[in-house]
Amino acid sequence: MKSKYLMILITLFILSISCIFLLLTTTATPPPFSTPDLKIRPGYTSYDSYIQRQLNKTLNPKLRKIWTTRDWERKIRVFAAVFDDLKRRGLLSNSSRALCVGARMGQEVEALRRVGVSDSVGLDLVPSPPLVVRGDFHHQPFDDGSFDFEFSNVFDHALYPDKFVGEIERTLRPGGVCVLHVALRRRSDKYSANDLFSAEPLKKLFKTSRLLRLRSVDAFGLDTELVFRKTPL
Repeated sequence: MKSKYLMILITLFILSISCIFLLLTTTATPPPFSTPDLKIRPGYTSYDSYIQRQLNKTLNPKLRKIWTTRDWERKIRVFAAVFDDLKRRGLLSNSSRALCVGARMGQEVEALRRVGVSDSVGLDLVPSPPLVVRGDFHHQPFDDGSFDFEFSNVFDHALYPDKFVGEIERTLRPGGVCVLHVALRRRSDKYSANDLFSAEPLKKLFKTSRLLRLRSVDAFGLDTELVFRKTPL
């Protein structure tokens, strides 16, 4: 009888461990940074499911055709005006090594090159040679201090905002500049992974940088620009 109860206990123990393992391997780790003004959207059962949802947008044939035809020159003109303004303010130069985070087809990269910043590249889950290389912005495939300038308008697609910002700060050189375009006054698209309701949570995410400028913009559904400079050594 004792051996029978022992076997039952061992079986229950094994089942419990199996359930815990299954839960850990199929459920995304809860994002460590969430506040009343920065909400992570629910519904992702794993990191793979999050990646797949982002790919559903990036690989959408209709959207890719729009990005490379109707939207191509229009977006390049808008981005070029943004980068020209940053150059006039001394926040970007022709000698800067620049990265565009979440660049999709690479309009931002092309705009940088057209305004004279030739050493520019984009990063996205789906590469678009020669402008955009493959990579996950939660784990940038670049060495520490690789860039003088980083630009992104996809903060709302970050499932882990702290990792998104942490990777930007890691790959920026001391004194380097990061420019983010975000939505504060309207909700982002259905593929967004978070909703930002004020600039304060974003400012707190930057641990080794200070805010230089915050202003309103009209940039493809995004309404606010934040400019950070990484603290020089």
